[in-house]
Formats: sequence, structure tokens, C-alpha cells
Amino acid sequence: MGLLSILRKLKSTPDQEVRILLLGLDNGGKTTLLKQLASEDISHITPTQGFNIKSVQSQGFKLNVWDIGGQRKIRPYWRNYFENTDVLIYVIDSADRKRFEETGQELAELLEEEKLSGVPVLIFANKQDLLTAAPASEIAEGLNLHTIRDRMWQIQSCSALTGEGIQEGMNWVCKSVNSKKK
Repeated sequence: MGLLSILRKLKSTPDQEVRILLLGLDNGGKTTLLKQLASEDISHITPTQGFNIKSVQSQGFKLNVWDIGGQRKIRPYWRNYFENTDVLIYVIDSADRKRFEETGQELAELLEEEKLSGVPVLIFANKQDLLTAAPASEIAEGLNLHTIRDRMWQIQSCSALTGEGIQEGMNWVCKSVNSKKK
């Protein structure tokens, strides 16, 4: 799937820089997803105790993905990273139904943030490889995503572990960034 193919699709002007903020509750799969995007080894991943940044430069194009830890004590610091965000990717553990209410509250608060106003949001319904995973449609309904009117949004089933669904989600990111820039 490769980050470079995504970069080529996104590149519409030379030296275009895209800032992607990757958020979600702890243990949702954000870092695994980031490493999968960067074609890195995903066999040894530990909880993020701050943030990870992956920047890829290709043919004058720079994509910055900021993966911020999702532990409760870190979440208040998320707002320090909102400025100049082009796309928000919110990762949900589809198999952790006990935390759907909590993740829904966090997402709702993010969508109310002034600095994220109008920023397109991709919700990755992660861990679809697990038998207990809720389908993306059920998550979308439970989180009332259909009520979002102030920005482009998309929910995408995926498995950061297998890579399934990530390319489709990133294709949507490319389209939304390009249409937002026009």
C-alpha cells in the first residue's frame, strides 16, 4: 500500500505540506496504524507516552502524521497539536464496546474545538480482524456521525494489524485535502 503512492495522489502543488493529526483512546491502534502507513515493523509496539511523528518527504512533498498518546492523563494536551491540522484521523477500537461512550465523548469534544473547525475527519473503525468488532455502520450510528454537518467526514472499517481498509481511508484523506485546498 505504501505511503509514497498516497503522497503522489495528494501532491497537487510543489512543496505542499499536509499535517495529519492521529487521535483516539489508548489501545485503539493509532501507533500500529502509523507504522503500517510508514511500512515499518509492527511486531513490537508499546503504548505511546507522548507522541510519535512520521514525516515522509518525496518529490518536494511532505506529509506529517502526528500520533498523540490516548491515555486519559495525556488527552488534555491534545489541544496543543490542533493548530494547522489539515485532516483529523480518529481511531476507534471496534472491539472495545465498553469504551464506545467514552470514545464518542472525546470525538464530540474534538469536533467542537475551534482550532479544528471545518477540518475533515476520518474515523478508522479499527480491529475489524477481531470477531467481537462492531461494524463501522453500528459505530457510526452509535456516535451519531450522521449529525456532523460542518465538515467532511468518513468512517472506514480497518485492521491496522493486517492493513485491510487503510488504503481506502487514506484515499479519502487525499480527496478531502485536495478538495479543501481548492
